[in-house]
Amino acid sequence: MMVPVALLLLGALTAVLAPRVFARASWTEREPVVALWMWQCVVVGVLLCCALSMAVSAAAAWKAVRGHLFAPAPHGVIDAYALAGSGPWAAATATVLAAGGAWTIVMLTREVAEARRRRRHDRAELLVRSPLLPGEKRGTDRLLVLEGDRPETWWLPGAPSQLVITTAALRRLKGRQLDSVIAHEQGHAQARHDWLLHCSGALARGFPQVPVFAAFRDEMHRLVELAADDVASRRFGRMTTALALVELNEDKGVFGPCPSPRAHVPQRVDRLLAAKPRLTAARRLRLTAAGALVPLVPVLVAFGPGLHTLG
Repeated sequence: MMVPVALLLLGALTAVLAPRVFARASWTEREPVVALWMWQCVVVGVLLCCALSMAVSAAAAWKAVRGHLFAPAPHGVIDAYALAGSGPWAAATATVLAAGGAWTIVMLTREVAEARRRRRHDRAELLVRSPLLPGEKRGTDRLLVLEGDRPETWWLPGAPSQLVITTAALRRLKGRQLDSVIAHEQGHAQARHDWLLHCSGALARGFPQVPVFAAFRDEMHRLVELAADDVASRRFGRMTTALALVELNEDKGVFGPCPSPRAHVPQRVDRLLAAKPRLTAARRLRLTAAGALVPLVPVLVAFGPGLHTLG
């Protein structure tokens, strides 16, 4: 009855090592999309370890679960897992992991509900700042221009999503700079980065004692911006995108010596101006394949004894 223990150890090892490996990696800023993929694979791998360990532990603790879980399997497969010899810890492990799974669902539901509440609030605020004309319907336009003294642009997700831009931003951004900002926000919308942020935020809030989930949330906020910057820079150039970032943020104190909530903006500008080359296609493929292996390993560990018996 070593499979649940092996899965839990594998999940703990992945949760501990993954943030350290990513922190030392020098390629993540050059390939943020690949880094996003690998981070998702790591988190899915950790969650799979917990879910599969819960399933096998529950099968060991309760015959009813065992009957449903191993119903289509030959009798020899059940013997390979040595479920009958498990101690009382199997029920406790299954219960704790099930509670963790339920808490994850609760936190994700809460995160989605809060996001919807914020969107309703933002849309109501936009309606006050930009009232509808007689016969006009809100949400039919994908671009909304607001009167404003501060240059700001933001993407409002939902159905349909909208790009909101202030008149101050229109006055500051010239030609291709405005196009690059629109492309940046379209990159967020097309990749559905809002869902990545919801999931990472839910895990980090639900399990603040697990460092890998906090690192996942922080990296998602950073990498989605870098990925959207790349979408804009590939269409309109790195210099144009960097200048657009400066124009939008130079009056917000982000380029001064004191830290600010937007401290990542100068780093994004420096990255665009540095213009480091992308990784080769072969290396991107290897990294993508390595990421896909992370959630595959716990599946192989869980099904290993049964596959060995059948083989």
